[in-house]
Amino acid sequence: MSKHQALIDKYENGGEQLLLAIRGLTREDLLAVPIPGKWSTQQVVIHLMDSDLIAADRMKRVIAEDNPTLIGFDENKFVANLHYEDQDAETGAKVLDMNRKLFAPVLRKLPDSAFERSGTHNERGKVTLLKLLETYAHHLEHHIKFIHEKRAAMGKEMW
Repeated sequence: MSKHQALIDKYENGGEQLLLAIRGLTREDLLAVPIPGKWSTQQVVIHLMDSDLIAADRMKRVIAEDNPTLIGFDENKFVANLHYEDQDAETGAKVLDMNRKLFAPVLRKLPDSAFERSGTHNERGKVTLLKLLETYAHHLEHHIKFIHEKRAAMGKEMW
């Protein structure tokens, strides 16, 4: 068993947490901005889906290629220009969940040494597979906290 098993499990199961975090919210709830100056829950969910698909691509490149170039993206421009408000949050959460469930078995088959493979991010420099996996396992948790804050601000806390 890989020494990274617990991290892979966390990554794989994150989509279920996101689906749970938005359960019971109406379209109006998802589009609401209960905390001024912050993204709506809808924007957070679609951002998570987009960034997760990009993360999976980055990890696949690091696994399959020698020192690939990993390109950054401007999350605020994605939110502003990709019509996040017109996308379906539940579908976005399901895409993230399925993407992780499909990719986690690949990560489990890798030898521990593969997690030291790296690519070069155009803004951050050298990034290992392990760092990418850690970043995206925690990225989801980071944003789910914001969803819970928004729910609380709307009086829609989860029981």
